Amino acid sequence: MMKKACIIFLFVVGCLALCAVSYADRASSTTLIENAKDFDNKIVVFQGEVIGDVMIRGDFAWVNLNDGQNALGIWMPRDFTKDIIYKGSYKAQGDLLEVEGVFHRACPEHGGDMDIHAQVLKKIQSGQAMDRQLDKNKLNIVLTLAGVLCLILILQALKKK
Repeated sequence: MMKKACIIFLFVVGCLALCAVSYADRASSTTLIENAKDFDNKIVVFQGEVIGDVMIRGDFAWVNLNDGQNALGIWMPRDFTKDIIYKGSYKAQGDLLEVEGVFHRACPEHGGDMDIHAQVLKKIQSGQAMDRQLDKNKLNIVLTLAGVLCLILILQALKKK
């Protein structure tokens, strides 16, 4: 009976220890920025769309992730970038990534910038190319306003003569 109780106790303690090790604070960019002192040097999970360029720096890379509120710089091993296909821009919606890593409110390694040093990266959703069609109504409005502007300039020029 004592042996069984010890095994159950060790199992429960092991499960709790595993939960404690794998737990990381999930936070939005706004939460991280506004509470930077509280999260400094702690493991966080952050999710956002890849925007801008992937900037390779030797064996590492900078990637900016935007969660819809703000963008944060993510410092990651270069190998993590191999699955990044789409980067958010006018022409594309970027890949949606989730990073787990150490948050720095003023990273001593990167000139005091706020960043996250990624330890784990997951691609949540692939981005896609955006096919943007010209809105003919907007084009008509622009052409009409340009015509009105030209007419005003001609009338002013005639008025001065």
